[in-house]
Amino acid sequence: MDSSRRHSKSEDLSSFSQKRCISWFREYTSPDDPDTLGPEGMEKFCEDIGVEPENVVMLVLAWKMNARQMGFFTLQEWTKGLTDLHCDSNTKVQNKLEYLKSFLHEPSTFKSIYRYAYDFARDKDQRSMDMETARAMLQLLLGRQWSLYGQFNNFLEQSKYKVINKDQWCNILEFSRSIHSDLSNYDVDGAWPVMLDEFVEWLKASKEQNSAKGS
Repeated sequence: MDSSRRHSKSEDLSSFSQKRCISWFREYTSPDDPDTLGPEGMEKFCEDIGVEPENVVMLVLAWKMNARQMGFFTLQEWTKGLTDLHCDSNTKVQNKLEYLKSFLHEPSTFKSIYRYAYDFARDKDQRSMDMETARAMLQLLLGRQWSLYGQFNNFLEQSKYKVINKDQWCNILEFSRSIHSDLSNYDVDGAWPVMLDEFVEWLKASKEQNSAKGS
């Protein structure tokens, strides 16, 4: 009897039920809008799977669902993403967190997630992303892997820019991947957006200022 109980438990972990997935979704929605998981439900969901809402793994999960708006999952997005992941419980999502993070280490998939993040996080009434959101998303995506991120963030903070458009957003990733931290391979005649040319000028001026102070 004990072995059959064990068997059914392991089967339960490996099998996936869409019905169970949907009733699990409804634990996080309200009766007046049962097909939309909103900010309150998102907070509870994050708490249940033991992840901070601002953890980058939540962005990867949203990308897997192809969620349209930050802070919300629709029933359709939820069932699509979690069916692909074979998850119908908090425990199963917890067991997939490392797998989800692994997408960030594959350059072409990371690029896809990075590009997705722009439309996901921007205000849908605006064509561009406001600077506060952009800086938070850049910190999340590039903060640990781009050696010049700290300087770029300082540059944005003191710059005249109030928004970031999609072309600038995509080029920031390409710049972070291709230009050396000492800027030795930066080409002044390259086709970078003006924002990135200004960042290079600002960075060089900062370095000159610092070396003048030190001498």
